[in-house]
Amino acid sequence: MQFGIFTVGDVTTDPTTGTTPTEHERIKATIEIAKKAEEVGLDVFATGQHHNPPFIPSAPTTTLAYIAAQTKRIILSTSTTLITTTDPVRIAEDYATLQHLSDGRNDLMMGRGNTGPVYPWFGKDIREGIELAVENYHLLRRLWTEDVVDWEGKFRTPLQGFTSTPRPLDGVAPFVWHGSIRSPEIAEQAAYYGDGFFSNHIFWPASHTERMIAFYRQRFEHYGHGSADQAIVGLGGQVFMRKNSQDAVNEFRPYFDSAPVYGHGPSLEDFTRETPLTVGSPQQIIERTLGFRDYVGDYQRQLWLMDHAGLPLKTVLEQLDILGEEVVPVLRKEFAALKPDHVPDAPTHASLVAAAGGGRDTTVHATGDDVTGRSPEADLQEEVTA
Repeated sequence: MQFGIFTVGDVTTDPTTGTTPTEHERIKATIEIAKKAEEVGLDVFATGQHHNPPFIPSAPTTTLAYIAAQTKRIILSTSTTLITTTDPVRIAEDYATLQHLSDGRNDLMMGRGNTGPVYPWFGKDIREGIELAVENYHLLRRLWTEDVVDWEGKFRTPLQGFTSTPRPLDGVAPFVWHGSIRSPEIAEQAAYYGDGFFSNHIFWPASHTERMIAFYRQRFEHYGHGSADQAIVGLGGQVFMRKNSQDAVNEFRPYFDSAPVYGHGPSLEDFTRETPLTVGSPQQIIERTLGFRDYVGDYQRQLWLMDHAGLPLKTVLEQLDILGEEVVPVLRKEFAALKPDHVPDAPTHASLVAAAGGGRDTTVHATGDDVTGRSPEADLQEEVTA
């Protein structure tokens, strides 16, 4: 089981001090948080993708590549790659490049985001969101699995004889998760391709998440990828911890009340009762997280949101220390003891390469340059015979 954190990258005023970080400070803090996540033994760091204030992660591959250069082990992912409004060609090239730079320590999560205006900003129609997600992802897969692509669809300029470069590392594309909290069509898409399904259920009651994941598992089995309990499932959540549970509640309350993600709504008590948000002691976090298995079954990835709502960097790093020292080691042991042998672990680059029968160099060498059309072989032959 993989444990990690994700960020939405919000720039939010700390309600307890009135201090608002600059974009520069928030971007730099994101790097420190990712490095700390590896230091405390977490498996995954993920960032969202937003193109509007108050968020800073508009260029996730740039951020993840910078983190990759300063880490050695942690998997770098997205908690949303906007498959609807980002050109699939750019996704194919950017994330394959990240794959090479990180030596395969990356995957990504497709999503539609939660900002309606992003569609017209990028020339798309929000009413076609599901269609965009389906068509763009189909093209992305072809770009990663076929050396030369001829393609024509509804939403993008046609491609003739196009090769996406660089080719995926070792001939294996990054693993893809499909994230959704409300659309069974996306669960269906994940199941169809045998990809992972990620339910970021911080907004919804357990009953809703249970139904979505059950549907994905059923369709995963329908498409012949394995039994329903072998489907690849990830969950999102949020925690805030202190040694004493009441101290955690008192400290987190002002942040919750003003949070851009879910503040200004139900009380902290109502929200923690109705959703998986957990504020309390490390033992309460452990018990609540283990309880997720009761309604989603054995799953492969657990990510927590820990750095939003104006929480200062110092507090976030303290939270990560608690998570790494007191919570995750217990969860690893308990989840491992509960998982049946036939249920797979979360895919990694190494496991995908092994399943493909080993890695291979998939570099595509052009038959001629794009100016003269002459091939390198022809030039070499002329040199030999001159």
